Amino acid sequence: MLAAIQVADAAACALKAPPVVKAFDDLGVPHRIRWIFPPIKAASAVGLIAAGRYPALGRLTTAMLALYFLLAVGAHVRAHDKPVNAIPAAGFLATYLALTLRHPQGR
Repeated sequence: MLAAIQVADAAACALKAPPVVKAFDDLGVPHRIRWIFPPIKAASAVGLIAAGRYPALGRLTTAMLALYFLLAVGAHVRAHDKPVNAIPAAGFLATYLALTLRHPQGR
């Protein structure tokens, strides 16, 4: 499920969906670096999918996603965005932090 969300988000970024563009604009994300988001999100989906077979990769992926969403929450705060707009990022931060801190499930 989380991997599917990352794939959908990667596609939305790659296709420059209007809500994504608006969010990036509101947060002040420079146009010159926006190209990096689709490959990052796609790679995170691969890491999440592979987590069952490679628990260390899964833990690294969830840790990096926790960092990503920590930075996203920080971007909302820095931009003086409405708190409600930061709720999804905060929720994903909590989710990925919890997944990182729990013991990996090996086979």
